[in-house]
Amino acid sequence: MTVKLGVLMDPIQSIHYKKDTTLALLWEAEKRGWIIYYFEQQDLFLRNGIVYAKTKLLTLFHDEKKWFEFGSEKIIPLSQLDIILMRKDPPFNPEYIYTTYLLEHAEREGVLVVNKPQSLRDSNEKMFTTWFPQCCPETLVTRSMQLLREFFTEQKDIICKPLEGMGGSSVFRLQDRELNASVVFEVLTQHGNRFIMAQRYIPEITAGDKRILMICGEPIPFALARIPAPGELRGNLAAGAHGVAVALTERDRFICQQVGPTLQEKGLFFVGLDVIGDFLTEINVTSPTCVRELDEQCGFNISKIFLDRIVNFI
Repeated sequence: MTVKLGVLMDPIQSIHYKKDTTLALLWEAEKRGWIIYYFEQQDLFLRNGIVYAKTKLLTLFHDEKKWFEFGSEKIIPLSQLDIILMRKDPPFNPEYIYTTYLLEHAEREGVLVVNKPQSLRDSNEKMFTTWFPQCCPETLVTRSMQLLREFFTEQKDIICKPLEGMGGSSVFRLQDRELNASVVFEVLTQHGNRFIMAQRYIPEITAGDKRILMICGEPIPFALARIPAPGELRGNLAAGAHGVAVALTERDRFICQQVGPTLQEKGLFFVGLDVIGDFLTEINVTSPTCVRELDEQCGFNISKIFLDRIVNFI
């Protein structure tokens, strides 16, 4: 059977050729002879209960000067596809949510949408960790200035971050007797009008913020430890960290065992767990990355593992 694969992503011409995970997934799909239909958010529309997309057939190349070529354009009902990869990066804003509503129509018609649209809406990448308190550091989610001050006094060294951020944006570390703590709380909560997350600081961040890729609830056996750049506290590649492949520890595998069944239940086929030291800090469900780095350093073909597994669901 020739699989018809739709991919909803950010503009392919703007991706990072050497690092982009979606490109790796699409190379593997093309190698299998799958037909790839490319579209972006603005190409979707619904009429009389049927969702369509203005698609372009996609051909790919292993060439950093020319890695794609568009073929014929065609408006199709999404129900004609077998699989849709939802690989649109955040921001997780109303437009993202409306996109998941549209993709649910395709899902209702029998298309496998990866990851499941409802679960993309339900699984905030920071809040979702709180389903697994046995895996997390001391954590507080609140809008209350008083509760934040009490938590800071108790823990003495904390990380504060907005619930909708990505790439390490607006992440603050507050250490004992920080005089600007109240200002940070005010700015992040918008003077008590927005929920934020505060967590006990994990000093093992210096050894890296590990990204563990989960496929259909099972981990890839190596993680990418993203080691902060000098003078940085954030282990995000977007903030200058560099990635080193490391074998999963016993604690890493425990965390995967705790989280994996829930991922399977929620139709979250491709997920990135972020682990610092012994603690789960985020569950990335929107467009997890780090496939290219792990493939290069470990000799894996994670895209093959991924497509081998999801094709069984169509």
